[in-house]
Amino acid sequence: MIDIHCHTAGIGTGGSGCFVSPRMRRSFRYRFYLKAFGVTERELLTDGDRLIMQRISQALARSRRVSAAVILALDGVAARDGELDKAATEIYIPNEFVANEVRRYPNLLFGASINPLRRDALRRLEEAASDGAVLVKWLPPIQHIDPADQELVPFYLRLKELGLPLLSHTGSEHSFTRARNEFGDPERLRLPLSLGVTVIAAHGAGSGRNQGESNFERLFRLRDYPNFFVDISALTQLNRPGQLARLLQCREFHGRLLYGTDMPLANSVLVSPLAFLFRLPFLQLIGITRIENCWDRDLTLKEKLGLRNEMLVDARKILKIPPGRDAGSRE
Repeated sequence: MIDIHCHTAGIGTGGSGCFVSPRMRRSFRYRFYLKAFGVTERELLTDGDRLIMQRISQALARSRRVSAAVILALDGVAARDGELDKAATEIYIPNEFVANEVRRYPNLLFGASINPLRRDALRRLEEAASDGAVLVKWLPPIQHIDPADQELVPFYLRLKELGLPLLSHTGSEHSFTRARNEFGDPERLRLPLSLGVTVIAAHGAGSGRNQGESNFERLFRLRDYPNFFVDISALTQLNRPGQLARLLQCREFHGRLLYGTDMPLANSVLVSPLAFLFRLPFLQLIGITRIENCWDRDLTLKEKLGLRNEMLVDARKILKIPPGRDAGSRE
């Protein structure tokens, strides 16, 4: 099993190039995320931002069921001149940092992030592909990307030529202090789908509404595209009641679901098996809470809630895994 949706972070130590905006640092979210990653600010100041990926790899190596994870970079907002708009960007995790660090660990893969509104977006895309990117990740409500913008067609066409899937957030976004949630509308993904890009809808559009409809309804209408897939990350969080069950009931998506956790949130108080007290037997829930490894606990909970292997597609058939890198192996 490969976790296709795993985050990292950084505050700029060790020459990482990462940054967190002052606005985000003042938010309660900042301390929450540090705790979820299992690090302290003092440790990052001493050991550098690479410490987070080291700990992710170590924890993942102890999993009995998940062998690899895609670590996601996060590009920022593009200003009108096509350069990074630092004032509008809350968290920035450069591709170069993630690409360099995952090479140290056989169980981590590089997930690139490129805002297509960057002046040199196509060059950045080529570089990411050369550096072994297995997908490109967008967070449109935060990066201010409209996936339906016709100006993005050249980017989409090159993405298709390179064989890189697009993992794009769908639904509302609440992990940052501000968001343009109209850009999380799944219907805006019709453009890349119509051009033949492999698109993965992150979180199954489990939250929010657009144009008077739930985002999930709008996601369901994309089911006829054979190049459309959905990841099941974040769907057991306390703020997403019933969303996993609703997605699993859609037979149209069986065989097109991809496993993801949205780490580190899956290792936080936002995900508690006890939240499903009225769905699963109490003793079974207690057993799940006692599973020490966060990946094994997450996958077991989702299985008890109805996930079956035949609902999933093998991520190795979707991701562009570099030759000679067996993401399913344990070294």
